[in-house]
Amino acid sequence: MAALRELLETHGHTNVSTYIASGNVILSSDRSAAAIKRELEEALPKVFKLDSELIAVLVLTRAQLRAVVRDRPKGFGDQPDTYHSDAVFLMGIDAPTAMRVFDPRPSVDTVWPGKGVIYSQRLSAQRTRSRLGKIVGTPAYKSMTIRSWATTIALLERMEAPDAEA
Repeated sequence: MAALRELLETHGHTNVSTYIASGNVILSSDRSAAAIKRELEEALPKVFKLDSELIAVLVLTRAQLRAVVRDRPKGFGDQPDTYHSDAVFLMGIDAPTAMRVFDPRPSVDTVWPGKGVIYSQRLSAQRTRSRLGKIVGTPAYKSMTIRSWATTIALLERMEAPDAEA
C-alpha cells in the first residue's frame, strides 16, 4: 500500500491515504475520475508487474460514494451482528445486467440493484449457504469489485473527515 500511495503522489495527486490492504485509496486531484482510472490502469501493470488484462480500477467521487450510502435499501447494513452486508461496485456494467448473475438463496441472501452498485446481504448464521460466491466464475464478475459495508462506510467517513480534501 505504501508503494501504491507513492505512485499516486508521483502522478501529482495529493492527500493520498490508503485504507486496509485491499487497494482502497483516498486522494485529492483536479483530474476527473475517468482520467484517474485511465492513468492507474496504465501505470499499475508497469510499476507492480501485474497482468494488464486483469487490472480494473474503479474511481468514485465523494458525491458518488455518498450516494451509494445514502441510497441503500432501508435497513441495509444496520444489523451487522445478524447480516453480512456488502456493496458490489460495478465497473462498465449496469445494475440490471449485473443482477442476472446473482442467484440469491431464499432466507439466506438478499440483493438489491442500485446506481453503480448491487447491495448484497446474507444471513450471518447461514453465510456458508450463501450463493454470493457463485458470481465469481461469471464473466460479469470481471466488472465488479466487492467491499464490505463496514469498509464502504469507513471510506466515506474518511473522505468526509474535516481535514479531507478528496
